[in-house]
Amino acid sequence: MQPNPAMTLIGSVQRAMRLLESVAEHPCGAPAKQLARETGLALPTAYHLLRTLVHEGYLRRDKGLFFLGEAAERLASSGAAQKRRSTVADTLAEWRDSIGVPVYYARYRDGEIEIMCVSDTPANPAVQEWADFRETAHAHAIGQCLLSQMDEIARRDHLDRHPVQSITPYTVRDDQTLLRRLERTRRMEPVVERQEYALGTVCAAVPITVGATVATMAISLPARQADRLLPAARRLQSEIGSKLGSIAISISM
Repeated sequence: MQPNPAMTLIGSVQRAMRLLESVAEHPCGAPAKQLARETGLALPTAYHLLRTLVHEGYLRRDKGLFFLGEAAERLASSGAAQKRRSTVADTLAEWRDSIGVPVYYARYRDGEIEIMCVSDTPANPAVQEWADFRETAHAHAIGQCLLSQMDEIARRDHLDRHPVQSITPYTVRDDQTLLRRLERTRRMEPVVERQEYALGTVCAAVPITVGATVATMAISLPARQADRLLPAARRLQSEIGSKLGSIAISISM
């Protein structure tokens, strides 16, 4: 009987992965003979797979020792980033369910607003982005909260690139009015907007301070439930305070 090519390929992948795992356990590098011994592979097989892994960039060889290569490091970095995103998503989902509102996480990076994660349910849907969030920071609680954490020069720079524009009858009318509002915003107080971004919706955003990161967690509610907004925002702020230590790294990177 001829060997099954698929099974042979799977076996090669498994052996290559064992070699990668073994190399990862040796930050100072390891020779082929040691790696073959640790993985239980015949030396010729180990040499063949190690050469292939070096060729593909998953390993590098220096003075007879094998180290993780750039391709493997990129995988590790991507995996760590995914884990951080998962940590934030799981935390938002927990708050979404306990408070009963959609929860948003956003940050200000490289001169722009980034909505990093949104957690909602069919019963409590998130606000639809009908006008670009990046261009309408003046109109929604997320943007106003992020701008409130910045100095005047950074605020004016943002507004020069994304001027105030009325998108509902309740939207702030001009830059100066917005800047005065931001100056009056008390540090670490929730920022509230009522139907400034979307008619029928009220929102609140809580500032987050993690090193130099400018970030916020926010919630939204139908306007008919506006009386729930501040109590829910206060509860979110309390939840953030109790868990900030466990998610700080995820937020700051």
